[in-house]
Amino acid sequence: MSDFHRAHGWFGVALLGGAFAACGVEASAVMPAAVFDPEPQQLGGATTISDTTSNAYAFAARNLDNDGRNAFALGSHFFNQGWVTAPASAAGNDGLGPLYNATSCSSCHAKAGRGAPPSVDGAAFLGLVIRLSAPGVGTHGGPAPEPNYGLQFQQQGILGVQSEGNVRVEYKEQPGTFASGEAYSLRAPTYVFDGLNFGAFPAGTMSSPRISRAMVGLGLLQAVDASVVRSLADEADSNRDGISGRANEVWNEREKKSALGRFGWKASQPTVEQQVQEAFLADMGITTAPMPEENCTKVQTACMSAPSGGTETEPELSEQKRVAIVRWNMTLAVPARRNWKDATVARGETLFHQAGCIGCHLPQLKTAVLEGYPALSNQTIRPYTDLLLHDMGRDLADGRPDYSASGQEWRTPPLWGIGLLKTVNKHQFLLHDGRARGFAEAILWHGGEASGPREKFYNMSAADREALLAFLADL
Repeated sequence: MSDFHRAHGWFGVALLGGAFAACGVEASAVMPAAVFDPEPQQLGGATTISDTTSNAYAFAARNLDNDGRNAFALGSHFFNQGWVTAPASAAGNDGLGPLYNATSCSSCHAKAGRGAPPSVDGAAFLGLVIRLSAPGVGTHGGPAPEPNYGLQFQQQGILGVQSEGNVRVEYKEQPGTFASGEAYSLRAPTYVFDGLNFGAFPAGTMSSPRISRAMVGLGLLQAVDASVVRSLADEADSNRDGISGRANEVWNEREKKSALGRFGWKASQPTVEQQVQEAFLADMGITTAPMPEENCTKVQTACMSAPSGGTETEPELSEQKRVAIVRWNMTLAVPARRNWKDATVARGETLFHQAGCIGCHLPQLKTAVLEGYPALSNQTIRPYTDLLLHDMGRDLADGRPDYSASGQEWRTPPLWGIGLLKTVNKHQFLLHDGRARGFAEAILWHGGEASGPREKFYNMSAADREALLAFLADL
C-alpha cells in the first residue's frame, strides 16, 4: 500500500483511468490521441445532438430516420411508465415485484441520467442498489447468488410480501492536502444492513453498491466490434506502462454462449438487450420472455405465492414493450461538447493526455456495421473508454468477482456527456456508489493501475488541475 493510500484509507471504484494500453490495434477502429481530431465536439459521431438543457440525455440519435424516431418515442413512453401491483385495471402495466427497488425505469434513471446516493446518512436508497453473491461460481460462470437473498438486495415488497430488509450508508470524511497546498476531503462510505428479514448473511457473503448510470450512447458502444475491444487488452503489460486491461467474458442469454462483456460496472452484460431485461427483473420484479421467473428465493414463500401480472404465455413486460424499450436504449443520442475551442479547456485536454488518463479512457473508437441500426454503424465516436477491466488495487476493490472480473477489477466507464450531469440530474456524485462529489474527488479516489495519473493530478498546480477539470466538464 502506498503512502498516499495509507493517508486516506482508499477503497471503492475508479471512474477515470490510467495510461495508454492499446497495442496492435487497427488504426481504422481506434484513433490514438496524437491524431488530429477535426470534430472533437461530435462525441457520438453523426448521432450527436447539441443540447445543454436538463433533457440533454434523453434525445434520439440525430441521424435516425422517421421510423427510428417513431420507435424511439414509443420506447420513451414505456420507459417512463410506472408499474403497479397485479392485478390492476392498467392492463399490461401491472406485475410490480413481488420484491423490487423501484417502480419505473425512470425512478433510477431520471431523464435517462444517473442515480444519486442518499443525500444524508441513513436515508432511503433510490438509484443505488446492492449486489450480493456467495463464495464460488454461479450459472455459466457468473456470481453465485446468496441463498436467501439472491443476487440483489430488495428493500421493497408489495402488499403482503415482506421486503428483504434495509440498508443504509454512513460517510466519514477523510481530509487531505494537494501538493500545491490546497485542502480537499474525501468521504468514505460504510454500508450497514439493518433488520435482515431472512436471516443473517453467512460468512463470506459479498456485497457491492452500484449506482445507476447515465444511458447516452449505449448502442454505439455495442456497435464497436468485439475484436477491437479485445485487441486493446494488454494483460501481461507487454509495453510496461503499468496498464493491463482485460476483457470480461460473460454469458449471452440470447446466443447461449460466452461473449464479450461491455455494460455494467464490471462489464458483466454483453448487450443492451440483456442489460434491460435483467434490470427489469432485478430492480422492479418484472418478467420478460427471456427471463420469465420472479426473483424470489426458496425461503421467501410469500414472494413465491404472490400474484403475477403475467401468464404462462405472456410475461409481465410484453414483447412489444420489451423491444421498444431496448430500441430506445440503443438509440439515445450523445450530447456534443460545448467549449472545446476555449483555451483553458484545450489545455486541460492536453494535461488529461499527458497525465496518462487516455490509457483507460481511450478518446476515439469506430463502430462497425450493426444489423438493424444503420444510424449507429460506421461512426467515429469519442466515448473515452476502452470497455476493458482494469485492476484498481486492493483499496478500491469491492471484493466481489463478476464472471472473469476479479474483486479488484472494474470496467472503464465512458466519460461522454459527464459534463452535463449536474444540469440533467442536479448533482455531480460520481464513482460506482456516488461517494465522489465532483471530478476532483473522483480522480483522487483512483488507485491501482490508475495510481500514476492520479499522482500527476495530485501534484499539478491549482491552475493546471482546474484546466483538466474544465476539460472534463466539457465532455
